[in-house]
Amino acid sequence: MTTTQLLQPDWPVPTHVRSACSLRNGGVSQSPYDSLNLGDHVGDDAVAVARNRETYAQALQAKPVYLKQVHGFDVATLDAATVDGTVADACITTEKGLACTIMVADCLPVLFCNRAGTVVGAAHAGWRGLCGAGGIGVLEQIFKRFEQIAGKNAARGATEFIADDVLVWLGPCIGPTAFEVGAEVREAFLAADSQAATCFKSHREKFLTDLPALARQRLAKLGITQMYGNDGGLEWCTVSNPSKFFSHRRDKLSGRFAASIWLT
Repeated sequence: MTTTQLLQPDWPVPTHVRSACSLRNGGVSQSPYDSLNLGDHVGDDAVAVARNRETYAQALQAKPVYLKQVHGFDVATLDAATVDGTVADACITTEKGLACTIMVADCLPVLFCNRAGTVVGAAHAGWRGLCGAGGIGVLEQIFKRFEQIAGKNAARGATEFIADDVLVWLGPCIGPTAFEVGAEVREAFLAADSQAATCFKSHREKFLTDLPALARQRLAKLGITQMYGNDGGLEWCTVSNPSKFFSHRRDKLSGRFAASIWLT
């Protein structure tokens, strides 16, 4: 796998902060997981997945840490002792060479960095984790962890943390022309914020849902203004781009691609 097979996020992070999103090509997995499947929980050959993960790590020149994602909103703090399979749907680190990594095949991967480049994080935002409970989901939880780490830094003389210090990149996910949900999903979001109604469009007896727009609304409520990446355009849609992205909604049996961020 070469760097040309990685989607490189375009956002103004410090030069010592690196980020990338894998594409589905460049690995060894056979159909229907062809070919750079990074998921070890979807029925693919374990040897092929291990080789694909080695390929991805070599491309990053960092160590990806793979979580066991459960559509929740727990946040893991990564260090040298963190093992693959740690149960969480977001992660954060201040250590160099450890890549906060989220695997997806329709859900939204969200990468975080502060302006100083002292802390990075990644979140898995499917609709359940994004919606959360009582308006508190995975994005709110990882932002809270950013605040906690910044507070510790402030005690050592660093600049006080403000939301505008956070930069966010939204990766590929199922797009607003493909993500059909029931009324219960819409109601869950509206119960937390009536403005979420703008992200749902009636479609037959269900609703088409703009997942990136819902995430941007949540981030904006936190005071985050620096948001980049997925704007809901067709080029970001996992369902609509089978040559680039895995999609569980489209293929049922599907591999997983990853979005990662790390410090050098």
